[in-house]
Amino acid sequence: MRCLKLLAAAAFLAIAHSPGPAQDWGSQYPKLIFAAAPVENSTGVLGRYTPFTQYLARTLGTKVTIHIANDYAAVIEGQRSGHVHIAHYGPSSYARAWSVTNGGIDAFSTFVMADGSTGLYPVLYVRSESPASTIHDLKGKNLCLVDPNSTTGNEVPRYSMHKLGITPEQFFAKVFYAGSHENAIIGLKQGTCDGAFSWWGSDRDSSVVRMANKGMLKADEFRIIYRADNIPTPPIAYLSRLPQELKMAIQSAFVDASRNDKPAVDRLSDGQYLGFRAASHAEYEASIELQRFVDQLRRKRQ
Repeated sequence: MRCLKLLAAAAFLAIAHSPGPAQDWGSQYPKLIFAAAPVENSTGVLGRYTPFTQYLARTLGTKVTIHIANDYAAVIEGQRSGHVHIAHYGPSSYARAWSVTNGGIDAFSTFVMADGSTGLYPVLYVRSESPASTIHDLKGKNLCLVDPNSTTGNEVPRYSMHKLGITPEQFFAKVFYAGSHENAIIGLKQGTCDGAFSWWGSDRDSSVVRMANKGMLKADEFRIIYRADNIPTPPIAYLSRLPQELKMAIQSAFVDASRNDKPAVDRLSDGQYLGFRAASHAEYEASIELQRFVDQLRRKRQ
């Protein structure tokens, strides 16, 4: 009898102190891969994201590794294969990833701009000394886009130009894909192109302002001659098949980041984010429709 009582007590203690849900998924996911979209050079991405991934690791209690992708397609493939657990997208690249994974990813968070503005704008930059004052003044000139899956650097600009009656490959002498927003602006600065699309959030936050803050150029070297419609702020998405407890923990870590580790958020955003808020797939349905339209345009050109 005494032996039975001891066994019962041991069983009770084992249950009382058994690993909770977080420990259950922790054994299944000893490491999480967080992929970053290529908006700048790889050194810049690593420097900005490392403190934030360290914060995520402390908060989630599991290793979090930043993966610097070569392009948006690599981020998408990483989530399609299941190798990338969390990814920071643009709206269009998220729409593409959601489509190719058959809904295998979900947007769960996005950032809040420091100045209270919502969304971003695709804008067309020219050098300050350029005589161009409208997009039509660049007919027969060279254009720099960013990446085929970039929202502000390709898809919305193409959609916007279509509404203006412009087919880029016919209107411009050459159309270049620069690969990143920084490379597009550098191409403009060096004369490879006469106009370059990139993103603009406010006078204090844009691709040009961030490059100026890093000493790569002077902001007054460029001016905007065209601004497209506002688009939603870029989403962060995780794999839909992750355990529910883990997904909740990841979302909470992002939403609570500015309160728990503001320096990491400031480093990630160059001080331009108030923090992150919860988001959902529904906010990016319009991006999926836009992508389908752009795909139709591509098929017509083939």
